[in-house]
Amino acid sequence: MAQVVHNSVLLVIVILLVRIGLSQQSSQTRTLLRIQQLLNFPAVLSNWNNNIDFCNLEPDSSVTVVCYEGNMTQLHIIGKKGAVLLPRNFSMNAFVNTLVKLPDLKVLTLVSLGLWGSIPGRIAHLSSLEILNMSSNFLYGGIPQEISLLSGLRTLILDGNMLAGQLPEWFRALPLLTVLSLKHNVLNGSLPNSLSELENLRVLSLSHNHFYGELPDLSTLTNLQVLELEDNGFGPQFPQLGNKLVTLKLSRNKFRSSIPAEVNSFYQLQYLDVSLNSLVGPLPPVLFSLQSLSFLNISRNKLTGMVFDNISCNDELKFVDLSSNLLTGSLPKCLLADNKNRVVLYARNCLVTEEQQQHPVSFCRNEALAVGIVAEGKKKDRSRKAVLALSIVGGVVGVIVLLGIGFFVVRRKNEKNSTKKPRTTLIIENPSAEYTSKLFSDARYISQTMKFAPLGISTYRVLSYEEIEEATNNFDSSAFMGEGSQGQIYRGQLKDGSFVAIRCLKMKRRYSTQNFTHHIDLISKLRHRHLVSALGHCFELYLDDSSVSRIFLVFEYVPNGTLKSWISERHSRRSLTWTQRIAAAVGIAKGLQFLHTVAGVYSNKIKITDVLLDQNLVAKISSYNLPLMAESMAEVSRGKSSGGSKDHSDNERINQEAQADIYDFGVILLEIIRGRAFKSKGEINVLREKIQEAISSDIVARKSIVDPGVQNECIDQSLKTMMEVCVRCLLKDPITRPSIEDVLWNLQFAAQVQDAWCGEYRSSEGSPVSPKLSIC
Repeated sequence: MAQVVHNSVLLVIVILLVRIGLSQQSSQTRTLLRIQQLLNFPAVLSNWNNNIDFCNLEPDSSVTVVCYEGNMTQLHIIGKKGAVLLPRNFSMNAFVNTLVKLPDLKVLTLVSLGLWGSIPGRIAHLSSLEILNMSSNFLYGGIPQEISLLSGLRTLILDGNMLAGQLPEWFRALPLLTVLSLKHNVLNGSLPNSLSELENLRVLSLSHNHFYGELPDLSTLTNLQVLELEDNGFGPQFPQLGNKLVTLKLSRNKFRSSIPAEVNSFYQLQYLDVSLNSLVGPLPPVLFSLQSLSFLNISRNKLTGMVFDNISCNDELKFVDLSSNLLTGSLPKCLLADNKNRVVLYARNCLVTEEQQQHPVSFCRNEALAVGIVAEGKKKDRSRKAVLALSIVGGVVGVIVLLGIGFFVVRRKNEKNSTKKPRTTLIIENPSAEYTSKLFSDARYISQTMKFAPLGISTYRVLSYEEIEEATNNFDSSAFMGEGSQGQIYRGQLKDGSFVAIRCLKMKRRYSTQNFTHHIDLISKLRHRHLVSALGHCFELYLDDSSVSRIFLVFEYVPNGTLKSWISERHSRRSLTWTQRIAAAVGIAKGLQFLHTVAGVYSNKIKITDVLLDQNLVAKISSYNLPLMAESMAEVSRGKSSGGSKDHSDNERINQEAQADIYDFGVILLEIIRGRAFKSKGEINVLREKIQEAISSDIVARKSIVDPGVQNECIDQSLKTMMEVCVRCLLKDPITRPSIEDVLWNLQFAAQVQDAWCGEYRSSEGSPVSPKLSIC
């Protein structure tokens, strides 16, 4: 009898355990199907249904589920690259609340699924997590402090999101952390010293953010193997590092010190990129012989010193870029050895070679002096020589000034005589046949401009003076549109019926048509959907010497007026919605990006009145730094322009001009948000501070700043992103302002968030948009 009772008890226990297991499995199945629903049934989960045994699901590159003793411990879901935002009814809170029903998860990978929203602190309820990867989504806000409760976390990857704010100090609460990767976000501020306490850290990747300042002492991270910090504002001192590094990426920062001697102890280093900084001092020859190094890029710095041809090299070196420094001497023979698998770049130095375009040795010496690289023992001697040189130069300059005054007097008399002669209009009908501009042979430039050229715009051509007269009805007063620093503007209509805007430039000095060849070629290639494109030109010449008296530049006519009139001036039909305002901002940013990265045109001094809207409300920049404008004419005789190829010595000036454009764009963005123009820089600074406070406050504070006409249209994350971009563009220190690529990426994110919310967004690429006010 006792045996029967015992067997019955065992049977009951087995049945209970089976039921509990089935119940648990059923619960996990329901959770996964709910996740499928919340993710809007993505293609990678199309085969999920109630009949699947998820714990025995065949893994693939997109979806993997791993169980241990019936409990789900790993979940990997990787969507298609470039996934769009999930619908507006998606809730990140609801999604995480569902995930925490899988409490035994140790590994969670959710990549490229269109997740958007801030990361809820409730994610810390997954207390067993060791690996968390939520990269390539649209997560925004800060990194929640609750993650510090995941004491067993070893890997945290949040690349390619919109995470903002500073890196928190509480990372010291994650002692087991081995991988911290936060690339391609908008994180800012300086790095916390607590990072140096993460003794187990092997990978630290913070590239493509907005961090700045000195790095903490990272030499304490004795296990660190990968350090990726590209495209930030770190500096000026080279970081203190441990010697177990395998990959070191520091390009596009603000490092201005020398490369430390400790680099010779990096015996495991395979990849070193310190390009695009301002590193000074001698080039350490040991870099070529590091035993594991295969990739070396030190280009675009100010490294100096003599390079010797007998330096030894590591045979494993596959890529070496020494270009755009101040190196002298001879290239090491070991780099020039016959090796088809090795790439060696060394242009724009002062090396003794006829290959890859070298500067004269004097260039590197002068540049070295300009950045203060002078040997201590030679400073006094050079200062004496400098005094002597200045004395000689002063005497020469005095003589030149006297000769210049005499020449000026004679020239004035000749000019007075020439103005009395009758002037006859002569037109070169086809000067383009003679053009042999450098730009015309630049295949990259032409292909790029053709790629961005707007549809429906006629090809650039030379017009006759008679065509200009006929188009403007002999420059009738009714065709006159206004006059500014860049000449008079007339509205005209060509024979084909197309309307045009004709800008008349009076030349302050006498030049032949050949002086304008380069500029005309550049203007003819400046074609983009978000620029008012030039359609042609006409030269008017003096009869006596055939020099140019006036230039007529013919542009496409943009009918809907300025962006300012659609925002600041209150008309019943002229009131842009919030979505249309974002579209306009995106359009302006795309136009600026084209001017900077393709055309090489900077210092555009764009104002909101320089942005026009076409019939589809597509924003077009009407006034940019054309090289033929009156204020640029002093450069013509020297063959200079704001466009074309950029010499290394001009990089600093170009960066300053690019950042000035970013500031001007920030002012326009401020006016788009506020709904009115600003008259003074002080007023702009006050409102910038107010917006900065509102960003860290609540939605009520943010909406109190917005134009009342669109307060009820913009969702908070879209508005907050626009404000963050605006504030960063208006930062006082130019080096802390974002690049135009960063600006554009953030604005497009704001547009996508708004689109997901209202479903009616029209892109800035020219889709017809009704000018009538609507919610989106």
